[in-house]
Amino acid sequence: MAYSRLDSGNSLPLFNNSNSSESVTTLGMTSPVINSQDSIDLAYYEDSSKHHKPGSSNKWANLILHVPKSVFIAGLLTISVASYLLSLQAGNLVYINEHLGIIGAELVVSVISLTVVTVMLYASRMRSNTRRGALLVILCIFAALYCYDHGERFEHHGFYNLLVFLAIFVPLNVAIALFYVLWCKIDNFIVYFFISLAIGGIAASASLVHYRRVFDQGTLGAFQYTPGECQWTGRNIPFVDLLPAGTQNFWAGSMYCRPESQQIKASVDGDGVLRVACESEDKDVFVDVLPETRQWPLKDKDMWNVFNHLVLKRVVRLPYSSSRPFVLNETTQAVVVHCGSSSTIVTRVSPSLAKLPIYTPPSDSDTRPSSGSALAQKPARFNVSETPQMRLERPNVVYLMLDAVSHRQFYRRLPKSAQVLKTIHRPGSHRLFELYRYHSVGFSTDNSTKAAYTGEIYPSRPNPLPIWAHYRDRGYVTARVETGCDDWAKEYTGDKYKSQEYSVGNRSLDYELSSPFCLPEYYPNVGNAFGNFKGPYSLTARCLYGRYVHDWAFDYLSQLRTELREHRAKQLAQQKDARPYMISATFLEGHEGTGEVLRTVDDSLAAFLESMRDSGELNDTVLLVGADHGLHMGLNFAFLQSGRIEHKNPFLAMSVPEWLHEFSEKYQTDHGSEKVSPFAANEQRLVTPFETHHTFRVLADWPEFETDSWKRSLFAAQRAGRTCEEAGIGANFCMCKIPATP
Repeated sequence: MAYSRLDSGNSLPLFNNSNSSESVTTLGMTSPVINSQDSIDLAYYEDSSKHHKPGSSNKWANLILHVPKSVFIAGLLTISVASYLLSLQAGNLVYINEHLGIIGAELVVSVISLTVVTVMLYASRMRSNTRRGALLVILCIFAALYCYDHGERFEHHGFYNLLVFLAIFVPLNVAIALFYVLWCKIDNFIVYFFISLAIGGIAASASLVHYRRVFDQGTLGAFQYTPGECQWTGRNIPFVDLLPAGTQNFWAGSMYCRPESQQIKASVDGDGVLRVACESEDKDVFVDVLPETRQWPLKDKDMWNVFNHLVLKRVVRLPYSSSRPFVLNETTQAVVVHCGSSSTIVTRVSPSLAKLPIYTPPSDSDTRPSSGSALAQKPARFNVSETPQMRLERPNVVYLMLDAVSHRQFYRRLPKSAQVLKTIHRPGSHRLFELYRYHSVGFSTDNSTKAAYTGEIYPSRPNPLPIWAHYRDRGYVTARVETGCDDWAKEYTGDKYKSQEYSVGNRSLDYELSSPFCLPEYYPNVGNAFGNFKGPYSLTARCLYGRYVHDWAFDYLSQLRTELREHRAKQLAQQKDARPYMISATFLEGHEGTGEVLRTVDDSLAAFLESMRDSGELNDTVLLVGADHGLHMGLNFAFLQSGRIEHKNPFLAMSVPEWLHEFSEKYQTDHGSEKVSPFAANEQRLVTPFETHHTFRVLADWPEFETDSWKRSLFAAQRAGRTCEEAGIGANFCMCKIPATP
């Protein structure tokens, strides 16, 4: 007979494997033990009748306590399965968002029901066949539920539900099992437990006070609870900050990329000649020439099972020999060099800036105000030359879009980058500003990026051109990096184009890097490309040929900036017009349920920002680092109000050259409705991607801009006390509301 130790030193039976009647003496009384191994254990004291009068409540209690375990387990399993199935209710993004609390509650009920069953299996007496049968049934239920729905989209989200279920169920049951073992093994464990619980509670409370205090803090300031300005709604208690980094996906494997077994050195010179040196000279070397995608029509850029398949279909594999020159086509942006079982990517900027002609936009879609196109609007404008001693040189623009990264998540997962951002603020050269009430205008990427890139959520005209088209029409060199094997225009505005033969890339970009991120080593070409364990939304390290996917993107961005800066310097030295540039890049590491993969970007992003700062580039460049929305999946979003706030509060910081800062301050003083600093005001006022769009428009038009765009941009102070309705945010989506006056 096995015994369980109690604080008093007396013993009660834990497991009884005999079929004979037994009794145990405890607290000086003899108690008969019920023998049935398939019913709830119950010990009656001989004198219990002295303290309890018989009645209906006792009868019901006796009836419940004598229910066979198999029936009790079956009932709990039924509740668990029913609750889990209810949590699989599907719909579009709006439906999921509106029912997320119910879905989360159903998952919790399912977890608790199954946890009770699990505890019964290892902590109560029952026949071994009953225990084995129950375990088998549980395994079969999990398998059936997985087969029933293991989708990884909002319409079918069974895999996400399963991960959330396990994220709660496994730690909870490990904690219960540990508690049970320690309770059985350690004298006075309950006392120690409550002491530890009190100490842990005090430490957790102190930590929560700290994390609540830093929740609204930024690089150089913080969210100010100013009377008249909107405040975040609901109780904001960021419990997720109590979890150490890596807690939510430690089971997903290493967050580092495994290096390739063979070292390959490859480069492309100015004449387009590829040179390769492989560590193993006896291995054959092959080169996959990746297709240039910017000229592809919309019909070839469907995000999944079209775009990636066509990239693979159009790859040209050629043998490499050092005995003869391997010259790349002038439009080739990237190749993959294979040596044995190892591979590496080589990117370049081609054609060179010296050979890049000035773009002439089609007359029917020319966005310039001087053109006769119907798209070219002619509202009131302001010419900067009217302001004495004001710099007229057009600024460069660099925009890094970090998908699904909230203001708090940026500081939580990218501490090195946050430290570098702080050093970017150098009054006299360039200044950094951060928008603490920046509010997304939609649940996912769709609405917020359409607002930022086109100025409209619902385009009012056919063939809506993204903002980079405006820059190219005005002589800017434009480049875009898409790390998700995706084309933004096709994905988000493609249905507004009458002809899918129309090539938005050819219309609006000089350089595009996308094809390397369609390779199956990163982006699956069979099955689901957006799974939890592979692809651009995976919760594992996102690697491509031994390096992080984002490192290949940053390599190309560095090449772009180097060539653009060198060409710009030569043009200025020859007293020629130096073409400015507009670069945008999208990074998807923040887009996954655990919120942990984003940490892998920190070193590379910090290095990129340091390079921008130290090169002097920020003296004539506007840098924006921001997101479309915060994370809209995972435990934090599903169960905590802080997660809901983060979802609506994406990160956005902007560095502007000192001369642009001075002009904005002066223009606000001369023409604004308030005599305030526009940047300081907007840091604390409700702003959205619509203001980001007009900021892009003003920069594209410089040194002459539409006065209406200026008033709606981040260079002008937005109205104090702005409401969500005034900012273009739907009432049901609004998370920043002005408190009612008492």
